[in-house]
Formats: sequence, C-alpha cells, structure tokens
Amino acid sequence: MNPTQDTPFPLSNAQGGLRLQCGYGTDRGLRREMNEDSFIAADPVFAVADGMGGHEAGEVASGICVRTLAELPQLKSGSRDATAAILQEYLVKADADIREATGSQAGTTLSGVVVVEQLDVPYWLVLNIGDSRTYRYSHGELAQVSVDHSEVQELVDAGEITETEASVHPRRHVVTRALGAGDEAEADYWLVPLEDGDRILVCSDGLNGELGDEQIAGILASEADPQSAVDELIQAALRSGGRDNVTAIVVDARTAAGDVPV
Repeated sequence: MNPTQDTPFPLSNAQGGLRLQCGYGTDRGLRREMNEDSFIAADPVFAVADGMGGHEAGEVASGICVRTLAELPQLKSGSRDATAAILQEYLVKADADIREATGSQAGTTLSGVVVVEQLDVPYWLVLNIGDSRTYRYSHGELAQVSVDHSEVQELVDAGEITETEASVHPRRHVVTRALGAGDEAEADYWLVPLEDGDRILVCSDGLNGELGDEQIAGILASEADPQSAVDELIQAALRSGGRDNVTAIVVDARTAAGDVPV
C-alpha cells in the first residue's frame, strides 16, 4: 500500500497572499504488474518518487522516501522556511532507511518542489535525484528545471548524442544517482523565483518517456484546471503506450500581485 495515494490532501491553500492549487494522479500503466511510484502533494511539498527494484521492493523504496518527506516540520507548522540543507538531512535518512528495509536491493528517484519564502518573497525550491522530472510552465513556455541523473544525460552533456537520440537510446532508463542504491545520494537543488501564473509539473519518467515536450506543453496550455491537466497528461501517456507507471502533480500559483489590475 502506498499511503500517499490514500491520504486526502488539500487541493488549494492560501498563505501570505500566495494561493496554490494542485492536482495529482498515478496509474500503473499498461504493461507493469504493479505501481512502484509514490507521491506527496501537501503544501508546501509536492514530489514524485519512482521506485526501482521490482518484486515490490521499488514500491517499498519510493514509499519510504515520501513518508520521510511527510515528516518535514514545515508540513505540520505550515511554514515555508525549508532549506536545501534541511531537505538533504531527510533524504539522507530516507536513503539509510531504504537500504535497511531492502538490503540495498532497491532504490528510488525523487523530484519535486518545496514552496519557500525568503524576506516574504516566494520561491520554488526544486530538488532532484535520478530521472523523475520537474518542469515549469510560465508565460506560455515549458522548461525542464531538473536535470536527469542518467547515463544518456551524461552523453548529451558530453555532446556525444542529441536530445532526440537520448529519447530512444537503449540505456535511457539507467540512472546514475538514486536514494537507497549506488554510492551517490545527494540531490541537486535550484531556487527559482515564483511568479504569478506559474504552473509546475512534477512527474515520473513514465510520463515524459511517452510524451514529448510539445505534447506536455499543449496539455498544460489547454487544461486550465490542474486536476484536469493531470488526468489528461496521464491518459495521453497511456494512449502513447503506457509502458511504465505514470505519476504527475500539477501545481498552480497565484500571488497577490497577480490580483492587482494593470
């Protein structure tokens, strides 16, 4: 059982003039026997973990990861003062707990955002380890914020293959960093200014593995409601083959400044 998928989370929240609305969903896909994805969607934390290991071990790994994030004090207090250092402490704990629970035979990726404020200015604190992804859709443009920890991304960075070639490369699913497995459990972090009208998409690679950026952007542009956007993204991934578990979270942000007439 994945408790994050059985717990009701608020779809919207307002604090200090910032209003968030989110939608979320997950699907086993058309070819997998079980769903090894887990997610958390509770202000201020929105993240997706994609378990690896099979034989239910992947589900255990991703579940431990999101349950550990659910212990963040910011979730209980409603404060937005998390930092990369605090998040990394919890990821180190998740890494150790996964190794203990699975005998280092499973791991999980993790990607997402934590809403933070510095001097009353809101930011998206993006975190990533592995090849799940966090995108930002803003001013009609889709941009991938996270950078994959994968063999093909290293080849792209080295100029040995193109992004198009990476999307069909036979080793495109091999990750170079994960929680609970391997030698590297440090996440990457980005602090991105939050703007009125921002839309964040967090997803497992079962989504972006089936849909290109143009398709993703088109759905985010056409579906105004975040839950409708999630539902359509997942259905589109299934129509495209649904070869993996598919999980998506869409978070919309409106600021007080956005309510002021021009």
